[in-house]
Amino acid sequence: MSVKILLANDDATITRILTAMLENDGYELHDVRSGRETLDRIRRDTYDVVVTDLRMADRAGMSLLEGICEADPALPVVILTTQASQRSAVEALNKGAFQCIEKSAKDEEIRLIVRNAVQLRRIQAQNLADKRQIRESKLSRDILGDSDEMHKVLRMVEKVADTEATVLIHGESGTGKELVARKIHDLSSRTSGPFLAINCGALPKDLLESTLFGHIKGAFTGAIREQAGHFQAAEHGTLFVDEIGDMTRATQVKLLRAIQEREVIPVGGSKPLKVNARLIAATNRDLEGEVRAGNFRMDLYYRLNVISLSLPSLRIRKEDIPILVEHFLHKLCGGAKTFSQEAMDTLIDYTWPGNVRELENVVERAIILGDGVRLRVEDLPERVIEGECQTGSLVIDTPDMTLADLERTYILRVLEHTNWHKKRASQVLGINASTLYRKLQSYALDEKFDRRKAA
Repeated sequence: MSVKILLANDDATITRILTAMLENDGYELHDVRSGRETLDRIRRDTYDVVVTDLRMADRAGMSLLEGICEADPALPVVILTTQASQRSAVEALNKGAFQCIEKSAKDEEIRLIVRNAVQLRRIQAQNLADKRQIRESKLSRDILGDSDEMHKVLRMVEKVADTEATVLIHGESGTGKELVARKIHDLSSRTSGPFLAINCGALPKDLLESTLFGHIKGAFTGAIREQAGHFQAAEHGTLFVDEIGDMTRATQVKLLRAIQEREVIPVGGSKPLKVNARLIAATNRDLEGEVRAGNFRMDLYYRLNVISLSLPSLRIRKEDIPILVEHFLHKLCGGAKTFSQEAMDTLIDYTWPGNVRELENVVERAIILGDGVRLRVEDLPERVIEGECQTGSLVIDTPDMTLADLERTYILRVLEHTNWHKKRASQVLGINASTLYRKLQSYALDEKFDRRKAA
């Protein structure tokens, strides 16, 4: 591919000399006679180097240089000067020119500077290609799927990664919300900083605030020393807050302040501390419904929901199941085992209420329990074989049921299916056991659970 050089000079003699000299080096030369035409060409076409006079009749050199740098900041600009304009040459270098050279310089000196500018452009192009390749590699790693739904997610991740905007990820438990948050971090300018994750549903409510914002010594019983919170620990990085719908309204107020003011006040303290962490939040709840119900602050919801990203459940992207299964087989046993076609069909037919997390658990279980290299239907859990606990089989008693009513009904069904075994039920639901118990409390099912457990 030829190297294109733009000569911008209103002196026809100098243009003719430079053209003859540089064409002998194999460059493709284009020339313009005014500053306006120079900028028009750069905006319409791509050049590797611009060689321009410091002054042209219709536009002063500094103004032209600023225009070129604005149109293409990476384009090397070689400035031709006279001995009387050395001060202007220094100013041009400070404004982004690649090199300044006197018009009376020897041919070899001019050719050397142009070669160096071309080499810089090539290095920049290679670096850009390398970054793009790394970016694409990071984007595809672990976020697997060839469905239209997952392609939309990946495109959205790539768009939002380099911004500083707060992202709210929606999705059922087990769909990979933390994995997507990590990818956004990996592809962002904060990738060299830390990525910290906190699950609001996995911590006692009185401990969540301290974990997020830190505490001072003596703030509460057991606070024997000052402790920085996750907002401080994630400085220049990303803080991922999962299950944000489980946060109390009191903590929501402090989180809103952290987002708006970029500062936190540790528990027991009075002095605000500046923080610089990007926030990514996630939820499996209908936060708009929670706002209407008065459980979630409207102002915080709109602060979080700057960019909304929805993850599809596994049951609506079944074409991705074989890809995910193959990935988990390589991850867990190096690909030493495979599933029979009948077993794979069974996996595809199941509706996966626990989504990708449940699928990985099922694959791991089959690897452990399966005797042969080829895993059979018999190596799968009974619920998968029978296709039970499918969300499509829930009975909706009334069209006026809320999302909370549906969740309560579904949790109750799963508990009955697992004979009220909390660990098994949480695995099917794709949530941890402590989150399940908190949901039992919120839906007034905890006493019933305790009675069944005692029985």
